[in-house]
Amino acid sequence: MMEISLIRHGKSQFNEKKRVTCEEFERWVDGYNTSGVHKQANYPSETLLKSTSANVLITSDLKRSMESAAILHPEGITITHSLFRETELPTLHAKHLSIRLKPSTWAVLLRLLWLAGYSNGCESFSEAKGRAVIATEQLIFYAKQSQSVAVVGHGFFNRFISKELQKRGWTGKKRAGTKHWSCTTYTWLE
Repeated sequence: MMEISLIRHGKSQFNEKKRVTCEEFERWVDGYNTSGVHKQANYPSETLLKSTSANVLITSDLKRSMESAAILHPEGITITHSLFRETELPTLHAKHLSIRLKPSTWAVLLRLLWLAGYSNGCESFSEAKGRAVIATEQLIFYAKQSQSVAVVGHGFFNRFISKELQKRGWTGKKRAGTKHWSCTTYTWLE
């Protein structure tokens, strides 16, 4: 049996929630991407088990992913690669638009635009799906070599990988977990 576990990183230390313009939101995203994660007193047992027992532990090259893996498995050796980065958000370039929204509202609005095909300044929806195909192939390669793989990645991109694994016959939950520290495991019975 082979297994691939998709783990979402911990909650970011970047906690700026004041309302910002669209232009300021771009700087907010930069702050979020360069911040680490909060340590907790306890972590989900399934997440700890899968991260410490995996023969291959992978992270994206974003700080929250790398730091989360180090928290879950301090002695673990990780493979870090940009292939497993979160999907980006487009920019609006609305310098004269002075609407101030919460960062979470901007994120939802821009994600909806991205899903609808707007990708100004970032990887498109179809390009992200293509990257997920490549990432899934890489994970399956590692699983064939070592039987168990864990990826400490990101909510949206983990969902893309989840769908790809299921298309290829791997079994597990229909949707990868989106809560911080969640773990969803997919198996292949040989």
